Order: sequence, then structure tokens, then C-alpha cells
Amino acid sequence: MPSQPTADANPAAPVIVWFRNDLRLADNPALTAAAHGGAPVIPLYILEEAAGDPWPLGGASRWWLHGSLERLGTACVRHGAPLLLRRGEPGAVLDALIAETGAGCVLWNRRYAPAQVARDAAIKERLRARGIDARSFNAGLLAEPWTIRNKSGGPFKVFTPFWRHLAATLTPPMPTRAPAELTAPAQRPAGDALDDWGLLPGKPDWAAGLRKRWVPGEAAALSHLADFLDGPVAAYPVERDRPDRAGTSALSPHLAFGEIGPRQVWHAARHAADARPELAAGIDAFLREIGWREFNHHLLHHAPRMAEEPLDERFAAFPWRADPEGLAAWQRGRTGYPIVDAGMRQLWETGWMHNRVRMVVGSFLVKDLLLPWQVGERWFWDTLVDADLAQNAGNWQWVAGCGADASPFFRVFNPVLQGEKFDPQGDYVRRYVPELGRLPPRWIHQPWAAPAEVLARAGVRLGTDYPRPIVDHGAARDRALEQYRVLKGQGDGAAA
Repeated sequence: MPSQPTADANPAAPVIVWFRNDLRLADNPALTAAAHGGAPVIPLYILEEAAGDPWPLGGASRWWLHGSLERLGTACVRHGAPLLLRRGEPGAVLDALIAETGAGCVLWNRRYAPAQVARDAAIKERLRARGIDARSFNAGLLAEPWTIRNKSGGPFKVFTPFWRHLAATLTPPMPTRAPAELTAPAQRPAGDALDDWGLLPGKPDWAAGLRKRWVPGEAAALSHLADFLDGPVAAYPVERDRPDRAGTSALSPHLAFGEIGPRQVWHAARHAADARPELAAGIDAFLREIGWREFNHHLLHHAPRMAEEPLDERFAAFPWRADPEGLAAWQRGRTGYPIVDAGMRQLWETGWMHNRVRMVVGSFLVKDLLLPWQVGERWFWDTLVDADLAQNAGNWQWVAGCGADASPFFRVFNPVLQGEKFDPQGDYVRRYVPELGRLPPRWIHQPWAAPAEVLARAGVRLGTDYPRPIVDHGAARDRALEQYRVLKGQGDGAAA
């Protein structure tokens, strides 16, 4: 096991551990360093109120943060050092806390959004100039984005060679245990009450579905991973594409908030594969998805404007439409295409959407409605509990065909065919679009094509109980491909 990092400040002076997207005690390098230094520890979380932040926390993320901080606070008390909550501009909050406590060291784990990187660098420089020991660590990625280079010494732009390189060269450190005990300062500084932050939504109780679906926190994250690796991972290569089944790990929000780290996932998965060779294929496929998460961070590091601008610069001139009514129908799950509407309603109800369906609804927004991918990205940012800037931007650019490693624009997902292939009995649609629940599988993904007597027996009145399609997919596909030809000067493609 590698040697533990330590905090080298004066043991008599407190060490501030600034929590951010690392809301766990185990495998937390900043916390480990503080605990091994022998000084009193002040665990701190700052609700950041930095002016000009282009990506403040969305509504679903605020809900998750409340629950995660509740559980982290309980864990910190149990380990001997209560979690301190403060809000404001981070640099000012740290300055005030250092002045109050005489802290000589501030430790944190890195974040990777461009605005956060710039802010953290400025804080570190200013603290060090004042003689404060300010250090940061990697708790959120298997490898730092700037350390991965292709044979030419530049960044990777295609996932497969990136993943081959990473998988062949990666030896992530073994995760560390949570500190057995933390020492709190004799005088505890005053902080905020979590309930006063107003992170939870008001009425109507939008969060009811979130509470029903999720339990935030480190313990839940570790439990989800253990349950997934105990057997379901064996079928992951096939089941991950079936929204009607529980075939994925559901770890994405826990990873987004750092309630579990990728090193923990990697080593637990490899250990499971060694112990049970029959799981190896599923685990390889699962870890490849962890690699996709790394790749999106790699892209964001080398293209800091990725969340706002297409990586393929030619798409900056794409003639997107303005369609407020179409956008609203998509957001509400009222497009008339059941697999699309089921996905959007799952998102609103649970704060999460199955990955296969994310591709389908993304393709529908960008290619059927010809709306810019950025409006979908913003909606997901506000409604996803796993909202992560690198993943959100990278995946939307993939769907839109303008990313570094993108599905080509001419690959237009047919929502009927996608539904029939990946939700063959219609169980997923029935769960989230209950007004279609009595339609037989043959018609549930295209109710507009069902005979009148079938609709009558199912109690479905198109245009009343459930909308007719807001666009004709075939015509919309042709329209999108024509705009693509104008932009790119290329020929026709095929639907997926």
C-alpha cells in the first residue's frame, strides 16, 4: 500500500479540510492527509456563492446535496470532528475561518470544471503567499486529465484509443480507509444549519419521486456497488441497454458527488473479477463506462469551452431552430413518442434517466426538433441528480454529432425502433406513461398507428389522453439530414 500523505503544518494549528465533490470519509486523500498530520481537523463544506458562476447547482443536485451533507455530517460527528457548514465566496469564507481559528493548513480534493479550476488556483496562490500550507489531491479520477497523452504527445480525441491506453497503463492506488478518529479543535467555530440553506424544493413536492428512488450518501454508494458486483454485473453488457430492467449500477449520482470514488469502484470490480471469473466480461464492460467518464474529463480539460461550444467548430454555424412549444413538449414528456416521453417523465420523477433513453431523447431534441444541444444540456443540468459538467457536455455533444468522439450527425435514432428493440414488451413505457398502460406491445411504441378498436379497448384517446406526435419522424429526419448536407457537404446516412 502506498504511503499516506500527511499534513505538515504546525500540529497545534487546526487543519481545514475543504469538502466539495468528495462527500465521503473513505479514500479521501485530503482528509487522510489531515488525519495523519496529528493536528485538530475542521471538516468544512462551503455552499459557494461565487459571482459569475456559469453552472450553479441545479434543482435536483441541490436536493441530493442536502441529503449527502446530512449523512456526511453524521459520519463526521461519529469520527470526532463535526462538519462545519458556511456559505459565501470560497476565498472569503476560508480567509475568515483561518482568522478565527489560526488554521495553518487548508487541504482539498480537486475539481475539474473550468471555473472551479481557476478559482481553486487563485485561492491556493493567495493562501500560500500568506504562508498557509494549501494543497490539493486527486480524489475524483483514475488519472489526472493532463497526464494522459497520445503517441504524438497531445490529448486523445477518440475514446477507444484513450481507453486502450488508460487500461494498459493504469495502476490506480489502493483506496484508503476512513480515518479511525479525527481530533476536533477545542473551540468549535460557528456554522450554518443545513436546513437554513433552502436546498430542498418547496411545494408542489417535486422531490417526492427523488426520495422514493434515492438514498444519498457514502453508505448507500458502497452498498449499491457491492450489490451490483454480487451478480447483476454479469449481464451488464446486454442488460445495460434495457430501460425496462434494472441492469445498470445506478452509481452515477454517487460518483458525481464523490460519495464513492473511481479508485474504489475500480479495485472492487477487479477484486470481484478475480474472485469470480464468470463476471469478467461484465466487469470489463462496466469499467469501460468508468473509462468514458474519465474521457469526458480529459476532453473538458483540453477544451474548457466544451460545455458551451461544439468541439467540431463547423457546428457553430448549424442552423438550429427556435421552437418554444416543441421544447416544452419535450421537457414535459408530451411529444407523442412514448419512449421519449417515458424518458423525460422518468427524469422529472426520479432525477435520473436510463442511458439508452438519454441517447434517444437527445437525438429527438437535436435531430427531430432541430433544437440546439445546449438547451438539452441545461435542462439535464437542472433535473439530473447525477449532473456533472464533463459528462453532461460530453454526452450531449456525442448525441449531437459535434464532439471529439461523436455519433455522426446522420445517425438519427428512430424512437419507434429504439422502443421496440430495447423495451419490447413496453414495460418501461407503461411505468412512466401510464395512460398507455393497456396498449398491447405491438402498438405501445406507436399508438398513432393502432387501429381505432385497439385504442378504444385500451382507453386511449389520442390528442386527449395522450398527444399525437408533434413531428413526423421521417420528415424530421429528412429535414435534419438536409441541413447536415448543407453544413458538411456530405451524403445521406442511416437511422439507428
